[in-house]
Amino acid sequence: MTRFKLTIEYDGTPFSGWQRQDNQPTVQGSLEQAASALEEVPVQVFGAGRTDAGVHALGQVAHVDLAKDLRADTVRDALNHHLGANPISVLDAQQVDDDFEARFDAIRRTYLYRLIDRRPPLALERGRVWRMPQIVDVEAMREAAQVLLGAHDFTTFRDVQCQANTPMRTLDEISISRVGAEIHFFYGARSYLHRQVRSITGSLVNVGVGRWTKVDLKQALQACDRSRCGPVAPADGLYLNSVHY
Repeated sequence: MTRFKLTIEYDGTPFSGWQRQDNQPTVQGSLEQAASALEEVPVQVFGAGRTDAGVHALGQVAHVDLAKDLRADTVRDALNHHLGANPISVLDAQQVDDDFEARFDAIRRTYLYRLIDRRPPLALERGRVWRMPQIVDVEAMREAAQVLLGAHDFTTFRDVQCQANTPMRTLDEISISRVGAEIHFFYGARSYLHRQVRSITGSLVNVGVGRWTKVDLKQALQACDRSRCGPVAPADGLYLNSVHY
């Protein structure tokens, strides 16, 4: 058996998330079907992170073990062939050591959240960016975001169904900037709680539209109370950007 590291891009819109589910279309399930068609036996694919329904990826990473003696570029092209019309693309395949683990060996994951503040509805980017009908103050959000950096108990920004053993996480980076007509939120950390990025983004937008101040955000964090979270940003604008090893 040869282990391959896969770098994957996908549009999460038609999928019920990354993780395989019975009778539901998922990214993992689609990749496993493609790998099984290539190998002609059932094959499992293991991802670096589990994205929710509707969340996209620019650089998800997974690993797969294959019995056939194939070059890495052949694996990439064959998987893309068997994926067919699924909005999933294997960007790269690399042969790695047998003990490489896409999830457990990762030391940093980055997420991008895209927001556009305009009144007209979306035509071309529907399902890929969050539209706010009012102007959002980037500088106010950037200043408020500083209270979230570092190690904290992120219970307020943790989904009630989160299965992590602890609410403690360390956010290494939050950057917020205007990129053309959009506002981009960039997050960097080793790991995240369930819906943490979307919860933080929605709360920062509360600051950006004037509903909250920096003090309100800090108090919400310190409360360690899920009911103090702002609105959870929709899945549309969230992208797993990269995974580092």
